[in-house]
Amino acid sequence: QVQLVESGGGLVQTGGSLRLSCAASHDLFKVYDMAWFRETPTNHREWVAGITMRGAENYADSVQGRFTISRDNAKNTMSLQMNRLKPEDTALYYCNAAEPVGGQFPFAWGRGTQVTVSS
Repeated sequence: QVQLVESGGGLVQTGGSLRLSCAASHDLFKVYDMAWFRETPTNHREWVAGITMRGAENYADSVQGRFTISRDNAKNTMSLQMNRLKPEDTALYYCNAAEPVGGQFPFAWGRGTQVTVSS
């Protein structure tokens, strides 16, 4: 499977900003709609934001207006600009294709990048 590497997480105060990055090791990245997901110790992995191959964006209600997703198909990268962060945004953030294909996500899940928002 193609590898994904997430980076950019950290510890910020409420109201702060972070920019997450996702890098794919293969041009296969270009043909998939992609998404960011997040996971906490008590919650299952939830979808945060998605972007189609051509750049159409969509967001979970909880982050709409605060987060912005983008992608650079030439570099096989994707970003998530997170502004006005809240403690409830604290989670391990992952990137992958927006949906599984044939029951399996086309990219191997990376290690994620931890975002911690202090109150």
